[in-house]
Amino acid sequence: MNRIVLFLFICTAAIQGAHASNLPNVVFFLVDDLGQRDVGCYGSKFYDTPAIDQLAREGVLFDNAYSTCHVCSPSRASILTGKYPARTDLTEWLGGRPERDFEEFHSAPKLMALPDEEITLAETLKKHGYATANYGKAHLRKDPKTYGFDEAIHGWVRSYYHPFSPQYSKSLPSKEGDYYTDKLTDAALDFIQRHKDQPFFVHMEHFAVHDPIQGRKDLVKKYEKKLASLPKQDGPDYILEGNPDGPPITPDELKAVEKNQGVENAQTKRVWWVKQKQDNIEFAGMVESMDESLGRIRAKLKELGLEHNTIVIFTADNGGMSASNQYLASNLSRADLNRRFASSNLPLRGAKGWNYEGGIRVPLIVHWPGTTKPNTTSQAMVTGTDFYPTLLEMLGIPAMPKQHIDGKSFVSALKGRRHDRGAIYWHFPHYSNHGYQSPGGAIRLGNYKLLEYYENGTVQLFDLENDIGERNDLAKKRPDVTRKLTRMLHAWRKEVDAKMPFRKTTTSRPAPSSRIFKVRKKSAAVSKNLPAAVAKFAPGWKVRTWGGPAVKPGIRASWGGRKNILVTHPLSREVPCVLFREFKVPTGKKTALEFTVNSHINGNWKLIVRINGEEVLAKDIEETRWQEFRFDLSEHAGRMVSLELENQATGWSHETGFWSRIEVISE
Repeated sequence: MNRIVLFLFICTAAIQGAHASNLPNVVFFLVDDLGQRDVGCYGSKFYDTPAIDQLAREGVLFDNAYSTCHVCSPSRASILTGKYPARTDLTEWLGGRPERDFEEFHSAPKLMALPDEEITLAETLKKHGYATANYGKAHLRKDPKTYGFDEAIHGWVRSYYHPFSPQYSKSLPSKEGDYYTDKLTDAALDFIQRHKDQPFFVHMEHFAVHDPIQGRKDLVKKYEKKLASLPKQDGPDYILEGNPDGPPITPDELKAVEKNQGVENAQTKRVWWVKQKQDNIEFAGMVESMDESLGRIRAKLKELGLEHNTIVIFTADNGGMSASNQYLASNLSRADLNRRFASSNLPLRGAKGWNYEGGIRVPLIVHWPGTTKPNTTSQAMVTGTDFYPTLLEMLGIPAMPKQHIDGKSFVSALKGRRHDRGAIYWHFPHYSNHGYQSPGGAIRLGNYKLLEYYENGTVQLFDLENDIGERNDLAKKRPDVTRKLTRMLHAWRKEVDAKMPFRKTTTSRPAPSSRIFKVRKKSAAVSKNLPAAVAKFAPGWKVRTWGGPAVKPGIRASWGGRKNILVTHPLSREVPCVLFREFKVPTGKKTALEFTVNSHINGNWKLIVRINGEEVLAKDIEETRWQEFRFDLSEHAGRMVSLELENQATGWSHETGFWSRIEVISE
């Protein structure tokens, strides 16, 4: 009896082993914040994407592909679970935008991590013999190894240049000059090499092209020359977009905001700047380096003889960042604008953080060797929940309908047949970080798309076949379609038990999962002691406009391997901290201003140096290392000279300036 059992066990294992060895490999190439129109085969004339374009020539390009959310974490969770964000309650990026006092609603209750009970796509593939790896921005608040990945290199990126962030010091060792996208690709190539003899699933979750907007230097130089060679584009560089659910704004008010958009205008007028041109050389460098990554992976597959047995899926987690999560401001340099606004999504409206097409319509290309017809374009509608059941069907693995309940396999579309997916839904019960859009939802059915905003119940209806830019609102002209889609959207929210935001009252409290934005007031000790600390640290120098939410400026006994350190921080995103002094330059001597600065590991800042009001240096301090600066003042001999050193914010929070010395030296 035991021999029979053993024989059956051996036979079963042999059959399973043979099945596993024949299974296709999967490379899921997921890009962060890549707009559909940021790719050459989708119409970009500025960004060069030869590897992606080649994939499109060999596979199927989808015109109507969508993310399940206009921000990252919910979208990524849908790919791995086959469920809408509204069903899992993972509806916002982790940890989410803090609530502001001026907002009318509290955010809906939400989860802050991928639910433990979900059986992810990675877990299912691993169960069927796949080696699994996750590289890049998982952003689900857990180590990917806990939800089905054998190997993982992941985490936030503070700089695309070495050092990337502290968590990568061991998992992705690097040296001076290394570029994050390239190093992440190296790791994926190594995994493929080591697992070439068994089926593998590589979830390549590139942090690119998310900010910080830092292109690889050689490619930035290429695009600087390319931009200079092109004719100037017509039209405005930026336009103001209003919040449809906000108060109406008059033409005069709009003109006033155009001249000076600050915090108050953005909050009270509910308008935001949106980039209209693809001319960001830093972003272009990021796009092409990401494209090179895809090309290198496909070259490795060919080198190993795996190209005919590997499914490659290329897509993005949400639309492009054409609307910044910071204010435009009227005095920003071109370099500052390139950091805040990535690209243009035109002809699509809106951006990441919006339920317009610019925020949710994404590129999607699938290459399934031996099955997909080369150079094919599909009009089939697809969304992030659909990858799970589609891949299982492609691989011949049994479906798991209770898990990927919201997913619809689009294998029929990949085989060139008709694919009627039915409606696609969106639900974002929070205020967005890009553009301060109201909480809202949307539905697309056929050519029609309806958007609903939760503050005032405002609805918009668009015919995407004839109005892809969503400029002609048909909500009142087609009341029959508006009623039908509104009923469907409400019924779907009830079916998935979608959590809703709730209006603030005098007694209401935020949901337990919410973050609250708190304006930190400068303590009396900081306000009183910083000028004295500056005078003690650098005699003759004074300070104005300091503050900041993350640190208390002042003197530290030691930091960064040095002693007696002065710490500064801007007062706000718009108002820098300024160290200044005046003195008479002596005659007959060589005189120079010398100082040494550093940056917090979790942030970066902009150093501005002015002499007699003239800007002589504007440099991003992005690396946590001591940098020395020297400015010759001898030409001002015998005259008074005014010196200013600015610690200017490029983002917010850890925009901390560390100074180990500030001296005027005469020899």
